[in-house]
Amino acid sequence: MRALVWDGTVARVVDREPPSTTAGMAVVEVRCAGICNTDLEIVRGYMGFHGTLGHEFVGDVVDGPAAWRGRRVVGEINFACGRCSTCARGLGRHCPARTVMGIVGADGALAERVAVPVANLHAVDDRIDDEEAVFTEPLAAAFAILEQVRVAPGTSALVFGDGKLGLLIAQVLQQAGARVLAVGKHEEKLALLRARGIATELLLAEAAGEADAGAAPRRGAWAGEPAELVVEATGSAEGFARAVRATRPRGTLVLKSTVAGLSSVHLAELVVHEITVVGSRCGLFEPALRALEDRSIDVRSLVSARLPLERAADALQAAAAPGALKVLVTR
Repeated sequence: MRALVWDGTVARVVDREPPSTTAGMAVVEVRCAGICNTDLEIVRGYMGFHGTLGHEFVGDVVDGPAAWRGRRVVGEINFACGRCSTCARGLGRHCPARTVMGIVGADGALAERVAVPVANLHAVDDRIDDEEAVFTEPLAAAFAILEQVRVAPGTSALVFGDGKLGLLIAQVLQQAGARVLAVGKHEEKLALLRARGIATELLLAEAAGEADAGAAPRRGAWAGEPAELVVEATGSAEGFARAVRATRPRGTLVLKSTVAGLSSVHLAELVVHEITVVGSRCGLFEPALRALEDRSIDVRSLVSARLPLERAADALQAAAAPGALKVLVTR
């Protein structure tokens, strides 16, 4: 079968042996897969992963338990052991023995077929088409914030980042009743949120007094009012410091970026302002699938390109281009 494989030096489509069914696993023929910022970080060295890339997909079960064969599905990406104390607490996403599809120790979905634990499968309703279903995993990551943080109606919320995840997060927080301001660097992306009644602001220049004395204003600083809830989803190493400055005393800062390499972190501001920092990663699929079924979250406008699997390496490059949103790989 064809698969987009990262060997530590180059990502290219190669022929690989298809996965076989083992106990507790199903084989899914991939209809459509999405390229995520995490995939881009992997080819910059994140997690030291080698193998088939990709973890956002929709497809048909072609081998495995009879009850699942022929069903159109999406799948959660964390392959937990199901036996440890962490799994017993319902935290299989944090199982210390887990592998992670296309990220840690398990081949991914930018391929003709992918093996997925049966326990991770979710059937896709006919009301959701393939190009919507492929957003289930990133949309679940956006909904994860509501699992971790109480968002009361009227909560002031800042979302930094106008990439795919930032655009989804802004919509999820608005749906939860927050007063959302989305801040990004791309007018055309922010316009997608304004069309849904979400306030936006371009991130342009550093506020007076924040720059070093005599320094020119720096693109990418934040000069607005601090918020109760701040979500950092820029995918940039410098985003953390900006997000800390934008969080109110005793506010909550949610970190969504996974960045390959080191970021300079100054903890004094967190301590002095008593800021709660929440790392946020994967989420439950059920709320994401419900939102896709009732179309309360817009995902279709986030698709910027579609390429066939044999051009998956080109799709990876397209996803890394400035201003790109979701690039899909189809069979």
